Amino acid sequence: MSLMGIVKDMKEGIGNLSRRGSEGRLWRGRSRSHIVPDQPAQPEEYEQGQWANLPPELLLDIICRVEASETAWPARSAVVFCAAVCRSWREITKEIVQTPEECGRLTFPISLKQPGPRNNHIQCFIKRDSATSTFCLYYGLTPSEDENDKLLLAARKVRRATSTEFVISLVADNFSRASNASNFLGTKFTVYDSQPPCDSSVKTSGRPSRRFHCKQVSPRVPAGNYNIGTVSYELNVLRTRGPRRLHCVMDSIPLAAIQEGGTAPTPKAFPHLFDDSCPVASPNMKRKEDQIGPSEQPSLVSGDRLILKNKSPRWHEQLQCWCLNFRGRVTVASVKNFQLVAAVEPHHNIPDSEQERVILQFGKIGKDIFTMDYSYPLSAFQAFAICLSSFDTKPVCE
Repeated sequence: MSLMGIVKDMKEGIGNLSRRGSEGRLWRGRSRSHIVPDQPAQPEEYEQGQWANLPPELLLDIICRVEASETAWPARSAVVFCAAVCRSWREITKEIVQTPEECGRLTFPISLKQPGPRNNHIQCFIKRDSATSTFCLYYGLTPSEDENDKLLLAARKVRRATSTEFVISLVADNFSRASNASNFLGTKFTVYDSQPPCDSSVKTSGRPSRRFHCKQVSPRVPAGNYNIGTVSYELNVLRTRGPRRLHCVMDSIPLAAIQEGGTAPTPKAFPHLFDDSCPVASPNMKRKEDQIGPSEQPSLVSGDRLILKNKSPRWHEQLQCWCLNFRGRVTVASVKNFQLVAAVEPHHNIPDSEQERVILQFGKIGKDIFTMDYSYPLSAFQAFAICLSSFDTKPVCE
């Protein structure tokens, strides 16, 4: 039997597993972040199927071949199918599939929380729907003709009396918790994550948990907002001509990540929804972490955090406009276009090549279509949150 025939059989076999129903319900709960059943699902006995008893050497060879041959979506879904066959297949697949930093590819949902590659960019694009105030992040260079693009993340813009919020979700039809909130003028955005980062030095926000409905929160899921970054736009009081100027303080990424031999926090899996070690949170009671005063909350020292700044453009005399080299990825002039590089001081001992390296670039290529290319040490989630801040109105910054 050919390799692709085996993969095809696996896809058909997955539908016959008796565990499909319970696994599907649990996965949908995970994809919707905190929306999970109020009571933990009871484990069910099930038969793993004919593929679970393959010799480990043969199983390893099959998954290695599938992973190496299917490098682009939608064909790469075959790797995800391998992980869904049974527990033994899943563990081997997780060992074989590398992180985006190592292989430059996105495979599992946790890849969206892991830093990108060091030597190149992961190229994505964002489609804006002005009618519904939604933004969808897709994997790929540009939209395909058949519109069969791989959806990575989705966001919805919510206007409030004194601020604007962007709610980020893994699915395009569920927006239930703010991930990005601005101030009144739209010049400062704070990026929140509903899951604690793998680095325990990031503090829990003291924001109230009023965004949760008591029926939407599992008592075993932490109901905290974790501050992972801040995006600030400089005021343009004199109304001088020029692009927006912004700074991004990444609270969850240390400056040492871009130094020689440094590493960025890389989560390996989402927190278990029904882990007994998870602290219990009541909808009507603040968690212990939320009751800690600001001075007592553990946090990276200001000088230890990674700070990004927009790369200064040059004035083009013939075109009479500000220009940046986007290497063909941006084709329409817009005040939203930017490139971010590391903001460092001489005493940080950062190589010149690293200081000039573009970590994130964002720009317009058509009506309601924008490109987003990111690299180490940012993750897709962090890059998407930064880019969303540019969609808010900023009259005092232009």
